Amino acid sequence: MADRQVSWPAAAPPPPGYVPPRDLPPPPMFTGLPPRPVYREPHPVSAGPVVSGLAATTVWFVLFGSLGSGLGSYAWWTIGAALAAWAVAVVLALLGDRGVAVGVAVASGVALSVAMFFVTLHWITVMDWPLW
Repeated sequence: MADRQVSWPAAAPPPPGYVPPRDLPPPPMFTGLPPRPVYREPHPVSAGPVVSGLAATTVWFVLFGSLGSGLGSYAWWTIGAALAAWAVAVVLALLGDRGVAVGVAVASGVALSVAMFFVTLHWITVMDWPLW
C-alpha cells in the first residue's frame, strides 16, 4: 500500500504591521553578465586648485615682467619665467596636484602669448626684432 502523503503546512501569517514592498525595481535583464565598468579619474581636478595655480602664476609673471625695463628685456624675463613655470607644471602634474599644474600651465601660456603678441606687434610696426 502506498504511503499517505502529508500536505505541507500553510504559511504563517505575516507579523502585525508588516507592509510588503510594492515598488521593487525590475530584475536586471542580463543577470549572468558582469556589471559594466565605471571609469573614474583617480585624482579629479577641481576648480579651487586650478584657480590657486592661476593666481600664483599670475603673481609670478607680474613680478618677473616688472624686472624688464623695455620690451626686449620684458620678453626675455617672460620667456625665462615661462620655462621655469612649465618645469614646475610638469613636476606638479607628475608628483603633486594636477589642478595646480593646470592653472600654472594655463597662466604661463597666456602670459607668454601676451608677451609674444607685443613682440610681434613691435616687429610689424617698427620692422625691428626686439629680442636680438
